[in-house]
Amino acid sequence: MPAWIDTRSVRTLLPLLAIASSVHAAVAADADDATAKRPAIQANRWAEDWSVLADPRLRTETFDGLKYIPLWATDPRSYVSLGATLRERFESNGAAAFGTSNTPADSYLLQRLQVHADVHFDENWRAFVQLEDDRAFDKLNVSSVDQDRLDLRLAFIEYVNTTAAGTFKARAGRQDFAFDLQRFVSSRDGPNVRQSFDAIWADWESGAWRILGFVSRPVQYIDVRPFDDTSNDRFKFSTLRVERKVFGNDELSGYYSLYERSDAKYLDARGDEQRHILDIRFAGKGAGFDWDLEAMGQAGQVGTTDVRAWAVGARTGYTFSDVTWQPRIGLQLDAASGDRHPGDGVVETFNPLFPNGYYFTLGGYTGYTNLIHLKPAIFVNPTDRLKVMAAVAFQWRQTTADAIYVQPNVPVAGTAGTGSAWTGAYGQLRLDYAFNDHLTGAIEAVHFAVGNTILGAGGHTSNYLGVQLQYGW
Repeated sequence: MPAWIDTRSVRTLLPLLAIASSVHAAVAADADDATAKRPAIQANRWAEDWSVLADPRLRTETFDGLKYIPLWATDPRSYVSLGATLRERFESNGAAAFGTSNTPADSYLLQRLQVHADVHFDENWRAFVQLEDDRAFDKLNVSSVDQDRLDLRLAFIEYVNTTAAGTFKARAGRQDFAFDLQRFVSSRDGPNVRQSFDAIWADWESGAWRILGFVSRPVQYIDVRPFDDTSNDRFKFSTLRVERKVFGNDELSGYYSLYERSDAKYLDARGDEQRHILDIRFAGKGAGFDWDLEAMGQAGQVGTTDVRAWAVGARTGYTFSDVTWQPRIGLQLDAASGDRHPGDGVVETFNPLFPNGYYFTLGGYTGYTNLIHLKPAIFVNPTDRLKVMAAVAFQWRQTTADAIYVQPNVPVAGTAGTGSAWTGAYGQLRLDYAFNDHLTGAIEAVHFAVGNTILGAGGHTSNYLGVQLQYGW
């Protein structure tokens, strides 16, 4: 040891260095705890990443041994995660289709049960399988979106590879898609039976850019026996989409889709449908404001009839972040074309594709076809777990030559070519409450006061009430 080093100083410094090292390790551990946390339960369960439970410190709940089951001891990214979702919703609807279909007032219970297994073979490959059982108890008129007993909801193989250039993802099998606010392409979480697609999908993300595309056959739901849902070439949907971050974190996106369906039926056209679809969207927020603007054009044919249709949607708002309950004042404006001149060889009735009923209300009174819709609303957060929304909305037809439509694009009998543009107005109140990380509840009430056109078609003012509990594990 060099003469200038005092051995007594070394003996004094060693314990101090040991203490400093221990403090550093504790701080690092605390930092890891702060950054690594349990994932939130999501509507799309395949989007959750439970690999964080490789850290035993995060296994804090009773059944965490089933949320993270290691496959290979040498690879923490290889594991199996099991899960389930149960949703119970009571609904009371005073008049489906405003009472024009002679359907009486109805009260019933909708139940959705999902179980899934997420198998990660390594950091690149995984398989996801989800079964779903949907039941409608005491509902007078059960449709394909209400009940589908025990069937395959999702089953796909996924490959993910991240390099310095970007991230490539690909999936093959039964899966779901949801774009933006889900105006036109959604997983249809509002109704009881969700929408799936048998598809091949690929995605490339690099910096501010994202490019994705898929070819698919939408699943058609049959409730005769278990595992009887199907897809075929009579119904196809394919898309190429480009996204770009602009002005910081705002998003500009556009996509082209080809929608093909055999034996389609419209009021002014019938036959094989082929629609070429172009969509563009700009969304962002800043200085308290937020906005989501989208426009879609459609061209093609239904049988021998040409298609020319369009739709626009806008949601804007301002949040008072420094005010109690952080109120947000919002305004929603939507419009979609109807057929202005029946019999002229051109169908202008907009096809809303795969919409989500949540976008308007769960009552199903408003479809995104032949529509002008104006909806001011206020949103408040009385507590971290409670969200409240209250709105009034005003609705017209884009053209009186076409019908009034309810979700998703069902014409109300006796309204085409008659009456005024005014459809009616509705009030909506919705409360969402998170009891804990697993259990959520919601109440939604809608009162729709109809105009003279619906009254003349035999309809009447309608009321909807939905009360929901959902548990996710």
